[in-house]
Amino acid sequence: MKARGGEADNRSGWTEEVLPTRLDVIRETEREVLGRLEVLGYDEDHRFAVRLAFEEALVNAMRHGNRMDPSCQVRLAYRVSPERVEIRITDEGNGFDPASVPDPTADENLCKPCGRGIMLMRSYMDEVSYTSSGREVHLVKYRRHAAGGSAQGLDGERAP
Repeated sequence: MKARGGEADNRSGWTEEVLPTRLDVIRETEREVLGRLEVLGYDEDHRFAVRLAFEEALVNAMRHGNRMDPSCQVRLAYRVSPERVEIRITDEGNGFDPASVPDPTADENLCKPCGRGIMLMRSYMDEVSYTSSGREVHLVKYRRHAAGGSAQGLDGERAP
């Protein structure tokens, strides 16, 4: 694993990076990942969904996992193919139980700030799973193709 700048594992296609716990590194890292999606022709809806979930996951890892401790790092691994995007983000925190996070849409939680990022990730990605006692999140977004080979938008409609 390489600090900032990443290094691809040519056999598996994964790019791995170690990020400092600093919010200012998120935008640059986002640009790298989204640049790969753009090169492969992912439409704007897919890029928006990945950007939103990716940003939420990184912010959660830094703020909630590492508690903005500059001595902690975030490990990032991602793989982009014509069929899907996979992202793994691991923090050095104590972990958490995703099932214990309150539903942010419940009336009693509407004014509470917690749980919205997880809800957004689940809404925009096709798969969201946690391992390592909640210290690692795995995000997957599939690029679906219609019968004629055209990519589909998030709502299932054929993209132009």
